[in-house]
Amino acid sequence: MLLVLAAVALPSAQTADGAAVGFEAATVKQNKSGGDTAGIRRSPGGRFEATNISLSALITFAYQLQPFELQGGPPWLTGDRWDVLAKSAGDPPPTPQGTPDAHMLALRTLLADRFKLVVSRATRDIDVYHMVMARPDGRPGAGLRQSTYDCLELQKARDAAARGGPPVTDPNTPERLVCGIRVGPRRVQWGGSPLSQFANMITRLAERRVVDRTGLSGNWEFDITFAQQAGPPGSDIPADPNAASLFTVLQEQLGLKLEPGRMPMPVLVVDSVERPVED
Repeated sequence: MLLVLAAVALPSAQTADGAAVGFEAATVKQNKSGGDTAGIRRSPGGRFEATNISLSALITFAYQLQPFELQGGPPWLTGDRWDVLAKSAGDPPPTPQGTPDAHMLALRTLLADRFKLVVSRATRDIDVYHMVMARPDGRPGAGLRQSTYDCLELQKARDAAARGGPPVTDPNTPERLVCGIRVGPRRVQWGGSPLSQFANMITRLAERRVVDRTGLSGNWEFDITFAQQAGPPGSDIPADPNAASLFTVLQEQLGLKLEPGRMPMPVLVVDSVERPVED
């Protein structure tokens, strides 16, 4: 099922005042090395470099998407690899979390100019995971505990201390996170936050959108360690063959289960694209 939200193609990236955002200079070349090392790097001086990257990865970076949120396009969208070297006019200013920065906006313009990329927003039925209670009685697992600490009051006290108020005793320790979130390659420490937020966080790990259907309200605390595939090419994060999978840990320790399903979700659709003329 396809529900079109925006029938017209998205324009090149623009600032709030309507000015186009683009790189000062950029080169695009196809990478035919066949190597495994790939990555995107931003350096001081407004430099942007993508090495051995598929066009689909460039699009998901530019539009802040998970891979499953990009739909359509020819096979070479994921098969071909590209090197992009570009420079902005000066260092891009910081932006709020969740907001595309100047490099992302400039990359959208480059993709439209060099790859003739035309995309549109739509809603499609896609594969998801429903995070539900695993036990027949609906009880959480032993590792999932209702938070009893008022993290909002803690944050207020921290803010007051930063303004010269009395010091605050931090309830967090390396072994137990009472308020906050710590995420490592294979470990998640969670304190004082709702499970709906956790479902959003593990979407990347599950490689599908995870939707909270537990019915558990309030804030929760847990600490889990699980297996994860090796890190991205070029990283020093090895796989751990002895650790349990995320799916197993969720069920056995937290009493939660990820059930496959389908739901209408917003996606970005590739309407048309062309291989560029190389520099």
